[in-house]
Amino acid sequence: MHLEAGILSALVTFIVTIGPVETAVIFAGLTSGVHRADRRKLAARAVLIAGGMLGLFAIGGGLVLSWLHISLPAFRVAGGVLLFLQALSLTFSNPGMSSIDEGERREAKAPGDIAVFPLAFPLIAGPGSLAAAVLVMGRTTTWMDAAAVLAVLSITLAATYGAMRLAERLVGWLGRTGADVVGRVSGVLLAGLAVQFIFDGLRQAALFSNS
Repeated sequence: MHLEAGILSALVTFIVTIGPVETAVIFAGLTSGVHRADRRKLAARAVLIAGGMLGLFAIGGGLVLSWLHISLPAFRVAGGVLLFLQALSLTFSNPGMSSIDEGERREAKAPGDIAVFPLAFPLIAGPGSLAAAVLVMGRTTTWMDAAAVLAVLSITLAATYGAMRLAERLVGWLGRTGADVVGRVSGVLLAGLAVQFIFDGLRQAALFSNS
């Protein structure tokens, strides 16, 4: 892939699927009664766990697909459809596939550690971002491309941690309307990226069928 264009595409894909701002808004609600120091530890643990999951999918996703005899073009089409569904949810301000429902929200407020569930999964490392990690890494052709994708993923996770640390301020600045606007814009961008993944998969499948 062209390095500069690939980095920009990867950055936008990870930002809109992980959603640092949307994650921070939900994090603020889940930890409203938690001491500041404990919230910082929760945010750090959640991001580290989610980062490990996303990195594992990015590095090993292609190998797993080959074991299952699933071609990368087929996964690009399936992953593109998955991301498009998430884009529709974001655009129309419905809880996306990386969000949590009311039952999960009540469970998260019960006594216990919420760093793994629901913070790391499905809030940060949800179905959309996990699929995106495999799809973006599948576009790489050299070790430099792969390293750039992992660096972009790390930057996005660092931004997510920063947004979680500033969750209360973000909620105050944006309000409900601002958060909805961010979600809708992210949904439009994600829809375009999702369709491009589908086109790429269909184009490569056509090439394979002619070989």
